[in-house]
Amino acid sequence: MRILLIEDDPMIGKSLVRALRDQGMSVDWTTSDIEGEEALAVGGHALVLLDLGLPGKSGLDVLRTARAAGNKIPVVVLTARDDLDNRIAGLDLGADDYITKPFEVRELVARMRAVMRRQSGSARSVLEAGGITLDMETHEVAFRGNHVLLPAREFALMRALMDRPGAILSREQIEKRLYGWGEEAESNAVDVLIHSVRKKFDKDIIQNVRGMIIKTSP
Repeated sequence: MRILLIEDDPMIGKSLVRALRDQGMSVDWTTSDIEGEEALAVGGHALVLLDLGLPGKSGLDVLRTARAAGNKIPVVVLTARDDLDNRIAGLDLGADDYITKPFEVRELVARMRAVMRRQSGSARSVLEAGGITLDMETHEVAFRGNHVLLPAREFALMRALMDRPGAILSREQIEKRLYGWGEEAESNAVDVLIHSVRKKFDKDIIQNVRGMIIKTSP
């Protein structure tokens, strides 16, 4: 899952990028309203973490602009402003959740999972398709009776595929889900991950189509 973080505090930003990548997510980090709005316009992210206290235009204005433009991407507001008026304003403008600083990363990640569940209409943090079960909280994947806790990048690969079970994705599309800005990926990085996942389960867990594009079982 690829996340957009709009946060101007370098200490908080670095900490969140590291913590979210440990959870198997790729993170693109912007530090201003202008950069954030440009990233939102480009798209490609599954969720936005938005700080309200940005230099220049406030996070609420960034949110207002995005929603006015029809952007429906899930947004979790991060802020030190814990007064009721700001919480109400953020939620009324279209924020999907609101968490005040300081916070525990575990709670933030749980709230992110909850937002994504609501978006997909699922009641649990589990994806199931084609005999594959993926637990987004524990990073455990089950297939044909085999249960394995996957490393972060392999889990991110399976998450990218399980978001669209049976769909055919190019390697370029998958790389965009696995790697954020500034993260260099070897030319065969996706193939290496696929090979590793297949070794742990079965070659049928991920299928090649014409040797160029890949998908999970339908």
